[in-house]
Amino acid sequence: MSDNQAFLEHINEGYKTKGDFLTMGAAMYNGETVTDAHVKIPLKTLNRHGLIAGATGTGKTKTLQVLAENLSEQGIPVLLMDIKGDLSGIAAASPGHPKIDERHEKIGIPFEAKDFPVEILSLSDQDGVRLRATVSEFGPVLLSRILDVTTTQAGIISIIFKYCDDNKLPLLDLKDLKKVLQYATQEGKKELEKDYGRISTASTGSILRKIVELEQQGADLFFGEKSFEVQDLCRIDENGRGIINIIRLTDIQDKPKLFSTFMLSLLAEIYGTFPEQGDSGRPELVIFLDEAHLIFKEASNALMGQIESIVKLIRSKGVGLYFVTQNPTDVPDGVLSQLGLKVQHALRAFTAKDRKAIKLTAENYPISEYYDTKEILTSLGIGEALVSALDEKGRPTPLAATMLRAPMSRMDILSDNELKALLKKSKLIPKYNEEIDRESAYELLNEKIEKAEAEEAKAAAKKEREKLNRGSSSSRSKSRRASATEKAVIKVLTSATFIRGALGVLNKLLK
Repeated sequence: MSDNQAFLEHINEGYKTKGDFLTMGAAMYNGETVTDAHVKIPLKTLNRHGLIAGATGTGKTKTLQVLAENLSEQGIPVLLMDIKGDLSGIAAASPGHPKIDERHEKIGIPFEAKDFPVEILSLSDQDGVRLRATVSEFGPVLLSRILDVTTTQAGIISIIFKYCDDNKLPLLDLKDLKKVLQYATQEGKKELEKDYGRISTASTGSILRKIVELEQQGADLFFGEKSFEVQDLCRIDENGRGIINIIRLTDIQDKPKLFSTFMLSLLAEIYGTFPEQGDSGRPELVIFLDEAHLIFKEASNALMGQIESIVKLIRSKGVGLYFVTQNPTDVPDGVLSQLGLKVQHALRAFTAKDRKAIKLTAENYPISEYYDTKEILTSLGIGEALVSALDEKGRPTPLAATMLRAPMSRMDILSDNELKALLKKSKLIPKYNEEIDRESAYELLNEKIEKAEAEEAKAAAKKEREKLNRGSSSSRSKSRRASATEKAVIKVLTSATFIRGALGVLNKLLK
């Protein structure tokens, strides 16, 4: 048996599957593509999460595109984070190219150009379905972790949420939260101290500064109504294909805190609302996190712990998470250890640090008798990658240097007119893009403060009137006393006895 035949059998046996699967491409051996040595990923393992990594320009985005298309074909909805702004072309069919045909001939798969059902979403003022969540939906624990506050400050945030629950004050956006924090140490200080204990002005000031920092990254656009319902990510079109939801994030690359806030909120909401399903035959939703290092860039230890917990638990809800980044070391070890599928594009060894990273990356993959992993990591071409997955029994598949299939959709963005036409067909924009600013904690507390101030002013005016009235009564009393005294003096002066006495004195003086 030739080496090529032995390799073909090695790959076909290692990637054999009985259920539904996605075909990534064909394995390569000695630098050549082995036709029909198909690298197949079982659908039932796609909730075990994954990683797509590689240097800039090696084809990570196209791999993401291929996976999203094939998932959609299988009726599985997808959520993509489009940070670079180059994924909207999934909504249009590929124009084709001779090189694509040549690639697919080597792989042993016919190429078919297709467009796919796409929904454009947005976290900001960009066109698309607006994604929002209320402060109340975050809850005090998650919000405290995002703000990276101290234990004492986290306790104050919990008190604020309890006070608002007890007094029916909806916390919808950040201005509501700021208003309640200010009220707790000013007008409502005595009220809160009575029922919840003393709240430090220094602590609330620190929390307010953290909220302002979040606002400066655009979080005021994210917090509010109408809240996005995560079930709307799981829609299927009229042809049975999963909708590919693309979140446009081109304007938040320099706002990692907003990005991690949104992602943690979304994952927490999905985990809290999706039903438990264990290891079923297919995932309910697959999420691709492009530029994944942004999620971890400024995350505190508490926030990192929360992310790791969700990654471990969310697969039981039928949700797969796929991190797309330049280097596997961008992803924390606690998350990396949970990833079943790994697609590693080429890495570049320009520095000693790069060579060290390549060595560490190679150690994350199964040992292969057919490849020197460290060497092949630097020699892969564009659209080629090392693939390691899980078979249907959860066992690691053989390492395969893979010639990846080409996307069926356009490998470019939509024009402005095409994007407008796509947005016009959206069924979610009418549902979520109406701005709502109903009465919440901010308005209710302002009303309460104004009422209290009016009552204070009324009480002060009443007190002043009473004071004036008491002054007037005192004057009248004095006047009456003075009048009585005058009358008594006049009576004495005009009495006959007084006159006779006075005349007697005058007679003596005149003699």
